Amino acid sequence: MLLLVLVLLLALVLAGVGFAVHLLWWVALAVLVLWLLGFVFSAGGRSHGSRWYRW
Repeated sequence: MLLLVLVLLLALVLAGVGFAVHLLWWVALAVLVLWLLGFVFSAGGRSHGSRWYRW
């Protein structure tokens, strides 16, 4: 009985980790798209050679 509870607990933890990693991939993809859009739209309005970011 204890082994069954441990296996179910392990499955629950691994499912939670898998969901978190999947969610982080979607967040990373959204950040990449926003970064690329910012690069494309702000680079067009400035002179050649200037940086589009502030730092």
